[in-house]
Amino acid sequence: MNFYKYHVFFCTNQRAEGETCCNAHGADKLRTYAKDRVKALGLNKPGLVRINSAGCMERCDNGPVIVIYPEGTWYTYVDEEDIDEIVDRHLVKGEIVERLKI
Repeated sequence: MNFYKYHVFFCTNQRAEGETCCNAHGADKLRTYAKDRVKALGLNKPGLVRINSAGCMERCDNGPVIVIYPEGTWYTYVDEEDIDEIVDRHLVKGEIVERLKI
């Protein structure tokens, strides 16, 4: 049994200037946004949802990226609206957001 229903990892890796990385696309800021959104919905409890930072997950060319376990679903995103859609559809309703899936 998993401790969380969904465990979400945001790549927040920062590489040297000019190198492709998720944090250059605002990953850390949007991770904080997702964490606050999950908390506001009351989902940030054992058995529900955990939002974490991760180092490089070797998918920078698709970035910024997150992966949600236990399914292992990978998403890319651009802004808060994309994060809202992932939270509302995947984390609340259990639906895959096909348009953001990589």
